Order: sequence, then C-alpha cells, then structure tokens
Amino acid sequence: MPQENGAGAPVLSVAELARDVRELLERRYPLLWVAGEISGLRPASSGHLYFVLKDAQAQVDCVMFRGRAAHLEWEPREGLRVEAHALVTLYEPRGRFQLNVESMRRAGVGELYERFLKLKVKLEREGLFAPEAKRPLPEHPRRIGVVTSLQAAALRDVLTTLARRNPSIPVIVYPVPVQGEGAADRIARMLARASERAECDVLLLVRGGGSIEDLWAFNEEPVARAIRACGIPVVVGVGHETDTTIADFAADRRAPTPTAAAELVSPARAELLGRVLQLAARASREARRRIEYAIQSVDALARRIVHPAARLRASRQLLGQLAARLCAAMGRRFDGCAARLALARAGLQGLDPGAVLARGYSITRDEAGVVLRDAARIREGEKLTTTLAKGWIESQAVRKGPLPNH
Repeated sequence: MPQENGAGAPVLSVAELARDVRELLERRYPLLWVAGEISGLRPASSGHLYFVLKDAQAQVDCVMFRGRAAHLEWEPREGLRVEAHALVTLYEPRGRFQLNVESMRRAGVGELYERFLKLKVKLEREGLFAPEAKRPLPEHPRRIGVVTSLQAAALRDVLTTLARRNPSIPVIVYPVPVQGEGAADRIARMLARASERAECDVLLLVRGGGSIEDLWAFNEEPVARAIRACGIPVVVGVGHETDTTIADFAADRRAPTPTAAAELVSPARAELLGRVLQLAARASREARRRIEYAIQSVDALARRIVHPAARLRASRQLLGQLAARLCAAMGRRFDGCAARLALARAGLQGLDPGAVLARGYSITRDEAGVVLRDAARIREGEKLTTTLAKGWIESQAVRKGPLPNH
C-alpha cells in the first residue's frame, strides 16, 4: 500500500510506480500500428526478437516473442522499414518503456497485403490452387525453359545450377521483365507463347528476392491464370524462402529460391550415372541368374538324353543278352525234344517188326497179304509168304494144327 509522508502525500515504491505506469500505458494505448525502421536487431537463442524501432526524431525498444515471431513469413533485417502491430507497455524490472510486437509487416505493404489476401481467396474458391489440378513434373526433361529477365541474377544462378547438375539438358530462355509497370501482363503473354511453342518439357518462372513491391508482378491475377492455362508444367521460384506470392500457389510446384527450382527439375548427372550403374549391375545379376538356371535345365535334359552310340551299345548288349537267353532256351528245348525223341525211338524200336524179325521171328501172310495170327484161318494147299529178318520165302500150307502144350 502507498505510504504517506509527513505532509500527507502518498509515497509509492518503485515497483508500484512501474506497475501503475504500465497499466496506464496499456489502458491508454491498446494495440496499435507503429511505423519505423528496424535497428539493433538481436535474435535470441530462445526465439525472441529484440530490436529498436526508430525514425528521425525518436526510437523505442521492441520485443517480439517467439510464438509471434514464428508466424512471420519474411525475415526481419537491419534497416528495413516496417509497421508493427504492438502493445505499448513498460518492462517493470528495468522501468523501460517498450513495445510488445504482436505482428509485423513491411512498411507500405498493408494495402498490398490486403489485395494479396483478397485475390488469394478469390482464386482459391475457383479451384485454381487445387492439388488435383497440379501437373506432375517430368522425371527426365529433354529441354528446360526459363522465363525471367535477361538481367536477373536469378537467371545466372539457374543456368549455373543446370549446367552443374546436368549439362546435357538444353535450356531455352524466354526473356521478359519481372518487375515494373506492365510486367504481369508481359509475363502472362510469355507463358502463353512458351506453351504455344511447346519446345520444353517444363518451365521455370524465376526471380530473385526483393520487397513486396518488387515481387508484386507475381501477385497479379493474369500471371496466376497464365500459369494454370499453360500446357507445360510450371515451377515457380521467386524471391527468398520466406517470400510467398500468388504465383507460388498457382504453380505446379513451388521452389523456395530460383536455384532450388533449377535443382528440382534437373536430375543430377552423377545421380543418373549412379542409377544407371545400379540398373546395369541388377541386369547383369539377373542375366547371370537366368543363364545359370538355363545351364541347370540343359544339364537336367542332358542327363535324360542318350547319345546314339551309347544307345546302339545298349541295344547291342540287350540283343546279345536276348540271343544268349534264346540260345539257352532253344538248347533246353532241343534237349527235351531229344530226350522225348529217344524215348519215342526206344518205344518204336520195341514195336518195330524188323527188330522182332531180327530176334528170329517171321511174319507170314496169306495170299491176300493179311498177316496170319491164327493157323485155323489157313487153308491147306494155300500159298503163303513169309517175311524174315533178311529176305522172304514163299511156301504152301501142307498141314496145320494148334501150338503144342509145354
């Protein structure tokens, strides 16, 4: 609580005074826009930005805390004129008057930024920025086109990058002013001409950094519509990484810088050679594998194929085996037949009349040639023929009778 001095006037502590002044300032000056030049810029490791905002007559300390600074789409630089949306306050520990900056824009861009946002919303609602409308970039462009000013440093950066990455890709430059009055219409016409000539597989629309006024041609509606109407994929690389234009949203691909745009569309020759070597190695391995499989198949078939000479040898061997078996079978058959023939011969020999006659017997026939077995059939005086073992005799029956009893 404030104390009183001897005269009855309140006595404030330093802290109380600082707090009262802070509250008074914050009530009297709510958020407002303050214009000035950045000086003494000190980015802290915490992410906060500390700087002085000054003009010719005065200066004021400023702080932009990390959460606010992270939303800046451009990079604050020493000497840059800006407009800060800030809270007027007092830093009590030091008793220092300062501005707590909530947002910040480059001086003079307030109206332009409003135009930027209005056009962005309009074209976005039309579907001009739709992801499905984006065209894919060629993986291996045969020719690259560059739409920019012949005096632009960005052109040298792009050509140097393309030559370094892949000097074998031809480049066509379509010269056009990239800033100033009428630049947007001329850029749009040059994009239409490049599309009509259809000489390239991809176009780079590039420009180096600058203020929002310098880059404003790329925030004009004709350029955005020309990009989408172009029959060739368009890569936009305008300004620095923190610069964003309507052309970036309309492009098929956005690159943070002109150099990055060149790198995006040009396959590095070294990478291509490495890829070719990898593919060659893979093809070699695959070819070797297929050859090895083919050799295995041939070997398997070779094991199933018999050489004619070997087949003839095998046939001869089989024929010899069959002939030997046949001879053996025939020999056994002959032996059996011979044995049976001998038996038959022995049987026949026992029945052979000649053999009987040789033992002293004879055969007698009557006149009719009938063999006589019974003497009763013979007539007396009948002529008989008797066959002996050797020769025959003819006789006449004189008398007959039964065999004598022994």
